[in-house]
Amino acid sequence: QVQLVESGGASVQAGGSLKLSCTASGYTYLMAWFRQAPGKEREGVAAIYRSSDITYYVESVQGRFTISQDNAVNTLYLQMNSLTPEDTAMYYCAATVQYGIHWRRQDQYNYWGQGTQVTVSS
Repeated sequence: QVQLVESGGASVQAGGSLKLSCTASGYTYLMAWFRQAPGKEREGVAAIYRSSDITYYVESVQGRFTISQDNAVNTLYLQMNSLTPEDTAMYYCAATVQYGIHWRRQDQYNYWGQGTQVTVSS
């Protein structure tokens, strides 16, 4: 069992930046950030393969968000720049030990964090 603990959520103004962190208690194959805005379905934001550093992003955050990791401390990051009110959501860290999945397939992730709230005001 791997536990994921997120941190870094906050309230910021539009145009600002935040960096989210997710510390994992064990090794997994693929880690990702998802988010869920009020009244909307949860969506994949970005993902990274632990061994290769290959990354994926949803189109709406490309060029503004950067997913990264520090394997030495089993920590995943999401640097978010140029934030807009549309980025307001609960952000979740997720991890899977399954190979060959599509990174946006939520049902393929084995472990989820409790979420950290990001609120962007205009």
